[in-house]
This record gives sequence, structure tokens and C-alpha cells, in this order.
Amino acid sequence: MLPPGDGPVRPAVREPVREGADMAVAAASPRVKRFAPAAVCAVLLTAAAATVAVRDGAPLAPEQAAHHWAVAHRGEPLLSLARALTDTGTGVIPYLMAVLAGLLAGRGTLARRLRTVLGTVAFLAACQVIRYGLMLLFARPRPPAADWAVLASGHSFPSGHATTSALAAGILAWGIARRTRPAAPRATTGRLEHACRAALALWAVGVGLTRVHLGVHWPGDVLAGWLLATTLLTLAGPSLARSGHGVNVVVERDLR
Repeated sequence: MLPPGDGPVRPAVREPVREGADMAVAAASPRVKRFAPAAVCAVLLTAAAATVAVRDGAPLAPEQAAHHWAVAHRGEPLLSLARALTDTGTGVIPYLMAVLAGLLAGRGTLARRLRTVLGTVAFLAACQVIRYGLMLLFARPRPPAADWAVLASGHSFPSGHATTSALAAGILAWGIARRTRPAAPRATTGRLEHACRAALALWAVGVGLTRVHLGVHWPGDVLAGWLLATTLLTLAGPSLARSGHGVNVVVERDLR
């Protein structure tokens, strides 16, 4: 018999509202992790853009110091190497890298592979439109033309070479990852991916630094280009994945 006033013991039932909230948090967690870098870079880019706008494009003291140091320490053979490297960050080479990324990432039929190539090239072109819009919006003057070691055109913020090379490096790194992960053992895949990412990152960083060394950009322009590229690459990850292999859970996991 039960003590007076006590009823039968009922099993604890999880509240539906709480269970639904927990499931929502669990589902949102991967998205938060995926887009956190984009949010951080977007905030930093906004801060840099606001600084440029408030100062009417005038360089900060650290930017001036870095510019003067770079101009004062130019010499051969570093100058020729910088000119050669900076030429790879614009024009046809980044688009060839986007084509290669599409060919590596595309799977299945020829039509699907071509769709992936079109997707990577279109993404790079769309990012250029965004960069041009920002460049025209802020219209930041370049450093004095007397300090230039190469010809340059257009406004300074954000750096076109820095943005484009970082975008091309990110797109190709994605294409390599899509190609190698299903085809190689995990240890081999990890080493290959890390080596490719390191090489591409060094190339993109090198291209950006040449713009300061050659006297055609302020350091803040290069930093803004890197931040813009990182933001756009992070936001575009799921769309690139769909262009490569349809809507596939495995692809989504690869991008996280």
C-alpha cells in the first residue's frame, strides 16, 4: 500500500518544448561553427572600411611607416621577384585556378562537372563585382605614384590582387579537398590537403605583400582584401558544395 496522500510514481517525461529547443541548438551548432569565421572577418572588414571612410582615405601612421619602409628597402633581385609574383594574382591565372577547382571537385556526368566549373568561375566573377562596388564606394587614393614600382589603376581599397588571389587560393583548396577526401586514405589525405593549403596560402599572402612592397597599396587595403575573400569563401561554401555534387550530406560535412 502507498502512504496516505501519495499517488503512483510516474516516469519522468521530457518536456516537448525543451526537447525541441535542444534539437534546434544541436542542429544550429554546425552552422554557427561554419559561419563564425565569416562573421568575425565581416566585423573586422567593417571596422577597416569605417576607418577609411572617417579618415577620407588618409593612411594611418602604421600604414605610412610600412609603406616608407617597403619603398626604402626595395632592391634586386627581390623587386623582380615581387613583380613576377604580383602578376600571378590577377588576370587569367586566378580564373584558371577556379576552372581547375571545378574540374577537381565535379563528380558524376560531364554535365555535372561542367556545372561545377561554371559555378566556381561564376563565384569568382561575382566576388569581383562586389570588390569593385566597395572600391568605387570608398574611392580610397593609392600611395603617391612616385613610389610605384609597377603600373596600377583604380582606387586602393580593397586591394584587387589580394582579394582575387585569396579567393582563387580558397576555391582551389576546396576543389583539392573535394577530390582527395573520397579517394585516399585518411592519413594521406590529411597530409596532402595540408600541404596544398599551405602552398596556396603562402602564394596568396605573398601576392598581397607584394602590393605593399611595390608601393601601390597601403597595408590596410591588402588586409581588407584578405578579410573580404575569407568572408565570401565562408558564406559560399554550401553553394559550392551543391554545384559539385548536388545536395549531399557528405559534401556539407566536408565543408565544416
